[in-house]
Amino acid sequence: MERIKSIVKADRRAYLEAKERWDSIAKPLGGLGLLEEAIERIAAVQGTPDIDISVRRAAVMCADSGAVSEGITQSPMEVTAVCAVEIARQKASVNKLAEVYNASVTAFDVGIARDVNETELVNKKIAYGSENFTRSRAMTREQAERSLTVGMDIVRDFKRDGVRLIISGEMGIGNTASASAIASVMLSLEPKTVTGRGAGLDNAGLKRKIDAIEKAITLHRPNRDDPIDVLSCVGGFDIGAMAGLFLGGAVYKIPVIIDGAISAAAAYLAYKISPISAEYMLASHASSETASRLFLDAVGVKPIINAELHLGEGTGGMLLLPLLDGALAVYNGAHRFDEIGIERYKETGYEKSIEKHQN
Repeated sequence: MERIKSIVKADRRAYLEAKERWDSIAKPLGGLGLLEEAIERIAAVQGTPDIDISVRRAAVMCADSGAVSEGITQSPMEVTAVCAVEIARQKASVNKLAEVYNASVTAFDVGIARDVNETELVNKKIAYGSENFTRSRAMTREQAERSLTVGMDIVRDFKRDGVRLIISGEMGIGNTASASAIASVMLSLEPKTVTGRGAGLDNAGLKRKIDAIEKAITLHRPNRDDPIDVLSCVGGFDIGAMAGLFLGGAVYKIPVIIDGAISAAAAYLAYKISPISAEYMLASHASSETASRLFLDAVGVKPIINAELHLGEGTGGMLLLPLLDGALAVYNGAHRFDEIGIERYKETGYEKSIEKHQN
């Protein structure tokens, strides 16, 4: 946890140099919209306008939630372990996208409810699933802090491997309930406002899910000003480890892509622990889960993809990669105003207002 104190702001000079490179390209200012901002943010994180995202890896955090016993999911808890193994064996949806987009995927057991006999599933288990938060705290404070440490350690190890861009991902039946509970507490909203259907609950299942979240919040009264307490009361080990991933990105200066609603909950926890960590995050998409955009707005990052995705595993983050690759192709190779002898576009009040909002 001491590492969090080392987090400093991303490199503003590199950000501005990247912006100047964009503005020198023979195109309308800001013509690639949020993709230009994404490249500028990566430049700031890497400390240079000469960006390298050639080595990219997804970290998929796998964990179980004890609240599944409340009937808040369509699938049983055992599905988590099955899907975690498939991700580790490179057979899941996120793996197929990674194959196409020149990325790799590592799956981590941070809290699956049973031992899993799979050598490719990296064992970082904190406990055998979180507790049923309708009856007791989801985890102890010490376990919550441990989950953050696990995530930061993974970034440290990725950096040693030469990874230049990280995609956050998760696999855990019932984890949208934890994300919704975190949203309710930390954004001061009613559970019914921030709770979605997850993987496809019917109306009765959605009501059970909302009731479970209300019961947990009433029972534990999490301190919204203490993100680790909120994580301990109603979170999950996958969310904690992803929050550590975002903090680790800021510690080790690697950009980390936010995936869907559960990943966004983790990003928000990281942001509340260290507000500067938001400068090291990129938002891939706004999922169809209600809490997703609320978290992203609160962190201050804009989703690039709006396709009503809700698959998880880091798939939304993977789908951002070809867009970033395309933007970099323009950024590095497109003709420039001075090369073709035409006058540069001039900034208007509109562009200035956009830049002010972004910064």
